[in-house]
Amino acid sequence: MRKINLFLVSVIALLLMSCVNLPKEYASYDDYPVYEGNDLEVVYSPLHTKFRLWSPAAKEAKLNLYHEGLGGEPFDVVKLKYDIDGTWVATVDGDLKGKFYTFQIFQQDRWWDETPGIWAKAVGVNGNRGAIIDMSETNPSGWEDVKRPAMKNFTDAVLYELHVRDFSTSEQSGMQYKGKFLAFTEMGTVNAEGKKTGVEHLKELGITHVQLLPIYDYASVDETKLDENQYNWGYDPKNYNVPEGGYSTDPYNPTARIIELKKAIQSLKNNGIRVIMDVVYNHTFWGVQSHLNLTAPGYFYRFKEDGSWSNASGCGNETASERAMVRKYIIESCKYWVNEYKVDGFRFDLMGIHDIETLNLLRAELDKIDPSITIHGEGWTAEWDFPLPFEKRAIKQHAKQLNNIAVFSDDIRDGIRGTWDNNKVPGFMAGVHGYEESIKFGVVGATQHNQLNYDSVKYAKAPYANHPTQVINYVSCHDDLCLHDKIIYSAPEGASDKEKHRFNKLAQTIVFTAQGVPFMYAGEELKRDKQRVHNTYQSPDSINQIDWTFKTTNYDIFEYYRNLISLRKQHPAFRMPTQEMVQKHLRFINVKEPALVAYTIDDYANGDSWRRILVIYNGNRYAINMAIPVENWVVVANGEEINLNGIFKHNKQEITVPASSALIMYAD
Repeated sequence: MRKINLFLVSVIALLLMSCVNLPKEYASYDDYPVYEGNDLEVVYSPLHTKFRLWSPAAKEAKLNLYHEGLGGEPFDVVKLKYDIDGTWVATVDGDLKGKFYTFQIFQQDRWWDETPGIWAKAVGVNGNRGAIIDMSETNPSGWEDVKRPAMKNFTDAVLYELHVRDFSTSEQSGMQYKGKFLAFTEMGTVNAEGKKTGVEHLKELGITHVQLLPIYDYASVDETKLDENQYNWGYDPKNYNVPEGGYSTDPYNPTARIIELKKAIQSLKNNGIRVIMDVVYNHTFWGVQSHLNLTAPGYFYRFKEDGSWSNASGCGNETASERAMVRKYIIESCKYWVNEYKVDGFRFDLMGIHDIETLNLLRAELDKIDPSITIHGEGWTAEWDFPLPFEKRAIKQHAKQLNNIAVFSDDIRDGIRGTWDNNKVPGFMAGVHGYEESIKFGVVGATQHNQLNYDSVKYAKAPYANHPTQVINYVSCHDDLCLHDKIIYSAPEGASDKEKHRFNKLAQTIVFTAQGVPFMYAGEELKRDKQRVHNTYQSPDSINQIDWTFKTTNYDIFEYYRNLISLRKQHPAFRMPTQEMVQKHLRFINVKEPALVAYTIDDYANGDSWRRILVIYNGNRYAINMAIPVENWVVVANGEEINLNGIFKHNKQEITVPASSALIMYAD
């Protein structure tokens, strides 16, 4: 009888165990389960808060609850229960709003350090603890009425890359909230001479999109010591779904950074400017101690065959976007920024580290929300030898496999200014011969055109864009030397200040009249100077800030840029969205002289009001007499100024193109 009872007890125990979810062992990361729900990690209500941590290989997991975001001991420690698909759960009754939390896992025979997890939407100061808040209380007045400014094609955009701190820290900015999100809410600001600054300046310039350098929570700035004026670009991610506390007026208050960023975005969009977010999903600041790794050790990263960390980012690690939950994380994170913060697009840092499939899946998800939400990125990597197979990499050579995703053109960039890795090497803008095909490659938006000799293009030896909407044309960005500093370094010996001024105007004229999406670095319209520092990622404000006095001293440059942008916006011939349209309407003129590129855009291209347009770029430091088609031309740009009402008329077979200048003219 006793044996029967023992047998029954054993059977009952086995049946009970079969109904309980238990942690499992996995042979590889590919075997990790995917959690499909949308309730990872914290779901708050006044009655209770639900916690769900994804950490499949953990043997145990616990939740630590705190009264403060920094310091002190937990007032409660809750053991998490293993549930489904690699998740650990707990429900804590009562209203936890205003409290803070961390997770911890037991794996590989030890308790790992505390982490707010990877899905945290709010954090305490320095982002080491998650914050429990009611997100519905973070919307500023009128938030529901904020709309996305209209845009038909990506080629209609004018991208303006800007660091939050650079925008307002100058004493001459006229802004109160220096270095803060709220600076973008200040209207009517001027410099000492009464020239517009801030958002009013952006409107006056005419840009359509502000591309903000990282605004998520990053690791390099200590938010408890903001009085020390620390600076960093922010390419050192810590909490991907939380705004950076250093840009808020109170980093200790978890809602301040959220509300203030929303107010900044609201102000920009109410003034007709879309907002693009610079995202760095390719690596984290820390490897072992990152929140990704403390949540699911090893899973989020790539490793070499010898077990060492792969490093295509050049920052010590790289994420594995091809893994199911990493892919889910990137896609859901981007969707969160779109839905919660009304972001209008994403610039992917070192996009080539990511796999093509993940980017295309993200594109498909964003299209469901709004197809005009943009994606573009750096189609390269910092290091070339890493585990992701070459054919799967989202590099510029594979842009044709990327659906409605654009890549930066280093071809036109270095063709115009000279190589990025040697400050003293000039390019087309300073009269160097041999860059003509690189310039023409940029003019057709990196697409197929039967008049190009692709073998002579500096980098790409074949077109990589399906359409001009897939290429970002630029001459400078936050990386490397700004345009003015590059000109100072690389200008030929004996070049005068007046010549260098012309180099500047010519460079941007090429960018803004080329097919594709024009991009400029903030402050270039003021002839921004970063004191010849090549990499200013942690340089002080004195080097990185926009000096708003330059708007007075270099106002002619500002006027030229403003009119150049106006030219592009008013004339869709410079914004053709398809390869077929470029092939039909744009024809290069055969010229014998080096450092000279000329082309026409014919037949009211893309619905333009001008029947025919002639554009000539003369990179030479001397004037050139050039044969042109005979028309009743109206010259609107002569290298010194742009006037859409016309500077002079010309109807002869030959025209003089001034040194280091661009001529633009039209015929009705």
